[in-house]
Amino acid sequence: MDPFFWPLETNTFRRFTPESLAAIEERIAQKKEQKAKANKESKDQGAEEDKLTPQLDLKACKKLPSLYGDVPVELIGEPLEDFDPYYSDHKTFMVINKRRTIFRFTATPALCIIGPFNPVRRAAIKILTHS
Repeated sequence: MDPFFWPLETNTFRRFTPESLAAIEERIAQKKEQKAKANKESKDQGAEEDKLTPQLDLKACKKLPSLYGDVPVELIGEPLEDFDPYYSDHKTFMVINKRRTIFRFTATPALCIIGPFNPVRRAAIKILTHS
């Protein structure tokens, strides 16, 4: 691919916020409703589902490809919305460190009490992803 066609400034990096988590939960609920409707309509038909797979260049513990642009300094080590379409309906977020390594974490409460926006959990994530 020609580097002249790559976007120099991309807006793909967005902070993971409670609104982001609510949007993910809404997509999960919609997907369950669609699946239930499809099962009701086609009980006797063999319905095929197109399964998404994770993008190989966005796997955890790999470097972020330069195609996605530079990570803004204020977002390094911060929870970000996952821009891999596979994870659009998974409760996950990603963190990118200074070396552009991708880390993925679940947004479900840790130890059933520590949510993804808890300061203790954020500090642990920063320590874990620090290069």
